[in-house]
Amino acid sequence: MSSNLQILTNAEAAAKACAQRIAEIVNESVAQRGISRIALSGGSSPKLMFAELAKIAVDWEHVWLYWVDERVVPPDHPDSNYKMATECLILPAGIPIEHLNRIAGERYPEEAAAHYISEIRVDFKLKDGQLPQFDLIHRGMGSDSHTASLFPGDPLIEDDYDIAANTYVEKFKSHRVTLLPGVLKAARHTVILAPGADKAEALWDVLEGKINYKAHPCQIAARAPFPTEWFVDEAAAKLLRKKS
Repeated sequence: MSSNLQILTNAEAAAKACAQRIAEIVNESVAQRGISRIALSGGSSPKLMFAELAKIAVDWEHVWLYWVDERVVPPDHPDSNYKMATECLILPAGIPIEHLNRIAGERYPEEAAAHYISEIRVDFKLKDGQLPQFDLIHRGMGSDSHTASLFPGDPLIEDDYDIAANTYVEKFKSHRVTLLPGVLKAARHTVILAPGADKAEALWDVLEGKINYKAHPCQIAARAPFPTEWFVDEAAAKLLRKKS
């Protein structure tokens, strides 16, 4: 079992521990480099975590927010990751609006991806072929072991060279824009919040099973030697405990 795995009593405790760790990493990054660039994920699990993070003292004046992935919908759409983060974290924490680098989901998928890539290249001052190194990437994991908007079988799982891309998730009939594996692997820190009994099988596959990114995309940058920390609850970890 991974030494970077924290098993908490329930989803609420996992969310709180994850929020505290994110705050520590962000404040350390600001202290060391004067700035912290972090990428956030959406979904249902982060809502509690964002609410907890909003209560913690973080130097938001020196933090720039990006998104790991986004559905191709307007920013006020109920499915928008940006909308959820705004309601649960950005407004409650008072994060400066000029520090937000959202994916323009109201555009066509190819346009949204190209615009996001361009913004990242400028912000990180990247040369051709370089990938950004985020101080922190926050990720989740689906019950099918997807992460970001990289779902099992997607050819983008093998793209270690580009920053982001648009993709179509057949399972949800959904156009998305997502950061790509090379960027996930380059992060200084990764935290993965994955509570819930529905994640138990995927969690075992990702942490203990054979490496197969195509079948289990969340394995990307998810265990040693990558600087990744997991926050799960007892329900998600039940198979790890039985087989460990």
